[in-house]
Amino acid sequence: MTATVRRLLRQPAAVRFAILLLLVAACGVLLLVVPRPAPSELPGLADRLGAAAPVAAVAAGALLLVALVPRTFVTLASGAIFGPFEGAAYALTAALLAAAVGFAVGRLLGREFVAERVRGRLARLDGWFTRQSVFGVVTVRLLPIAGFGLVSYGYGTTGARLLPFLAGSVIAAAPSAVGYAAVGAAVASPGDVQWFAVAPAGLGLIASLVLVRHWWRAERRRRAAEG
Repeated sequence: MTATVRRLLRQPAAVRFAILLLLVAACGVLLLVVPRPAPSELPGLADRLGAAAPVAAVAAGALLLVALVPRTFVTLASGAIFGPFEGAAYALTAALLAAAVGFAVGRLLGREFVAERVRGRLARLDGWFTRQSVFGVVTVRLLPIAGFGLVSYGYGTTGARLLPFLAGSVIAAAPSAVGYAAVGAAVASPGDVQWFAVAPAGLGLIASLVLVRHWWRAERRRRAAEG
């Protein structure tokens, strides 16, 4: 085991991949120990920041998402500060920025290591990520397999292309962004937001089922053609 570790430490790709794993682990630890404010405590921030509030919200939201804070909390907070529609727009912008950063970090630190070692089924899975379009990214984003930031890091280690990844990330995040921003605004200002505004959040589940069914049928057709 020691010899294996020493051999890996002499490989730059392995060292970078280890740094990626440590980065993700550190974010996970911080996520557990750092307290989060309640959305109802946030509306006063916009008044204190003035015109810089939207830029600060997008930057802070992106940083939190990269640090593996759940997108639900970021969107709730954005809705509580700015209201349902502006809050959703800022939360989506933060998600786009965070997706780009997470993808870039994963690509820089992990892609070479993964590409050199995937074999068999993992190689076929990596090939699927490489071939997939915006639709494939939306499918993965809507599946409850991992948080927003972790998926971004993971995608960077695959052969996926950046632009379809970013487009699919925003499309998948849009329905729940509107819904959770509306909930955050309602918590901050009860009575000001109609509760039917949270209906778009339910679209995520419906879209997930439709997309998974479509993807599964496409995979079955591909396997049948190869066989």
